[in-house]
Amino acid sequence: MGAIFPPHSLSPLLNIKPSPSRILLAPSPQPKSNSLFCSKPIVSSLRKNQTSSPKPSCTTWLSHAQQGLAALAISLALNFSPVLFSDNALASEFDVLNEGPPQESYVVDDAGVLSRVTRSDLKRLLSDLESRKNFHINFITVRKLTSKADAFEYADQVLERWYPSVEEGNNKGIVVLITSQKEGAVTGGPAFVQAVGENILDATVSENLPVLATDEKYNEAIYSTAKRLVAAIDGLPDPGGPSFNDNKRESNFKTKEETEEKRGQFTLVVGGLLVIAFVVPMAQYYAYVSKK
Repeated sequence: MGAIFPPHSLSPLLNIKPSPSRILLAPSPQPKSNSLFCSKPIVSSLRKNQTSSPKPSCTTWLSHAQQGLAALAISLALNFSPVLFSDNALASEFDVLNEGPPQESYVVDDAGVLSRVTRSDLKRLLSDLESRKNFHINFITVRKLTSKADAFEYADQVLERWYPSVEEGNNKGIVVLITSQKEGAVTGGPAFVQAVGENILDATVSENLPVLATDEKYNEAIYSTAKRLVAAIDGLPDPGGPSFNDNKRESNFKTKEETEEKRGQFTLVVGGLLVIAFVVPMAQYYAYVSKK
């Protein structure tokens, strides 16, 4: 393979600086080269005072193309990333199942609606119950359910996942509150259900959890449910559910007597207007004719 040298007639005028990475090919009889590699431009020594901007080489063009493809890939990833984040937000119920029961507390506040004071009060109340009666109750808040139809099915699923055997879940209780659906459920092992009783279980899921959650009083809904369950296990009187203010609103509808009175007055007014509308024009016409 030979090297390419410029003609002798042009050697005094041209200063060729070959690139170190340039591939030298043998002379070809064809007037145009088909090589894909580009060399640096040749600058005449007679035009040293003029500034020249060399054209971008093929290597530079390929580098720009690679950077463009990388930018396109990043843009596509950012465009599709919100879908992945929204799916993870909706899948928080599965995170509760996979993480298992809490080790240092009795609360899994996945919905983020419980205050620090409520967490502290629950821990003190439920730890005292567990030390005295050996009953363990877990409280769970979830924003929305996507896998189960209601809170009861999800509560049973949590109980089975966290305590797979009857021995493990015999004295365990699970309380679930779904904040977006404003409903809750209470479930547990055989010993827990027997200690609380069916009446208190039904009362908590029909009074404490849904009623207070409707008013977005999630802290009160959880803590009042805990006190009611603990009182039932201890055999104490039921503290009851939330109190209601039965304030009767005044009705905008009229009574039957008022309607009949208004109807009679309306009939008299309409009758008088009809008489005036017919009698007055006739009297005027009669007076006009009699003058002629």
